[in-house]
This record gives sequence, structure tokens and C-alpha cells, in this order.
Amino acid sequence: MPAWSLPETFTSSSGAVRWNRLGEAGRPALVLLHGTPFSSYVWRAVARSLAREHQVFVWDMPGYGASEKSAGQDVSLAAQGRVFTELLAHWGLERPRVVAHDFGGAVALRAHLLHGAGYRALALVDPVALAPWGSPFFRLVRDHAEVFEALPPPLHRALVREYVGSASSPGLHPAVLDRLVRPWLGEAGQPAFYRQIAQADQRHTDEIQERYADITVPTLVCWGEDDAWIPVAKGRELAAAVPGARWEPIAHAGHLVQEDAPAELTAALLAFLGRLP
Repeated sequence: MPAWSLPETFTSSSGAVRWNRLGEAGRPALVLLHGTPFSSYVWRAVARSLAREHQVFVWDMPGYGASEKSAGQDVSLAAQGRVFTELLAHWGLERPRVVAHDFGGAVALRAHLLHGAGYRALALVDPVALAPWGSPFFRLVRDHAEVFEALPPPLHRALVREYVGSASSPGLHPAVLDRLVRPWLGEAGQPAFYRQIAQADQRHTDEIQERYADITVPTLVCWGEDDAWIPVAKGRELAAAVPGARWEPIAHAGHLVQEDAPAELTAALLAFLGRLP
């Protein structure tokens, strides 16, 4: 399996952020945002394909993947929106193309609508954007995070594997599942997993939901038709809420469209980006 690494570090207001860029300088800038409980690793195939025509920026949010995980860390959607705005300034990107998945969708939307981050175009892939959200399991863990954090490591590992695996419709390759679970293990990873769930608050999307009608940049909404985490009906609702948004369902894909249908998702993104004037 080709290596995936984030060799660069940015010190953000919520801790050290690991990041990388792919593709030649001078090409149109494109930023990829991951969701929870994932990392930039889920974008590896799509990122390498998009880097043929773009300079692609990838990063792990604070509290996720290879980025800093620490006690007391603010990893809420509010914090991530601020961090993304900081990171765009660090990169010197004024109007990049932005592709965001799951919680990354809410992060990109908050940065744009609340912090003035400018985009050339926005593609949202199965995003957390419309209330209500959060599965019964997610809400259970959020309300009892301290109890779950005390689970014996083998039980914690089994729980995380089952949870992450359920994001895929056909099922994840064992090596991919291992890589996605790995950051959530150990003395730093286990509490970090429950920390990010405990800080998930619907008010952070409630604050912006009524402003989706104000979005004027070209927007694409992609959705895995077999998404068991967020129903595809939410995708249609979101596409209707954003003026002129293009709707693109992806067949035979669950919530992790990047893993279930990377070629189809890449094709949809390239077609959307290719229509930009």
C-alpha cells in the first residue's frame, strides 16, 4: 500500500497540525478536509488523482490522525473552523477550491460563513450540515465519554473498529481499517477518540444552517446512496438549501465514499471543477 505521510507542521490555536501538499506549484489550489473519526488518509487516492491538475493541500485536524492530541484540547467544530481559517492564511490561499467530507463539511461551512474564508468552489461530500445529526451510538458516547474512556484497551479497539467499519457499505480492506483505527489507540489516542465525540455539539451547525442560502460560490453536494450514517435525503435537502448547488448521488457507496467509490467520486469532482469559468 503506497505510503501516506504529512511531513509539514503548523502550530494552530488548537495545537500542532500536520499537513502536506501534492502536485506542482502554480496549479489551481485545492484543499481537502476529512471528517470524524477519520483523517486525511481517507483522501489518499482522490488526492493523488486531483493532483494531476491541481496543487492539493491535505491536513489532519487537531485531535485527529497525525496531528496533536492532548488533554484539555479544544477539538470542537467551532475550533476546527478557526483552525482552518488560520491554515488557509498560513498557506497564503485566498480562494482555493475546497472539498470537504463529513464534519469537514461543517468546518468548511463555518470558516466560509463565520470567518470570511473565501472559496473558488465548494464540494461537500456526505457532510454534517443539517440537524438533527449524530447516531444513537454517537449520542450515547457523547453523554458518557468518561465511562467509555475508561474501557480496557482491547474493548476500546474492538468498539472503534466496529464503528469505523460501519461507515463503509461494502466493507473496508483490513489494512485500511487498521490504518484508520490506529490513531485512536494508546495513551493519547483512546482519550482523544472520546474527546472529539464529547465536544460534538449540534449548535455549531445550527448557528450556520439558516445561512446556507447566502452561499454564492459554485457548490457540489455528493452523497453515497448507501450512507448508513447520514441518510441520502439529507443530501437532497442540503442541495436544495444552497442556491444553484449541483446534486451528485454516488451509487453503491456508504458514508466513506472515498473508500467505497474513489473513481466515481473523483470523476464527479473533476467534472464539477472542470465547469468552473
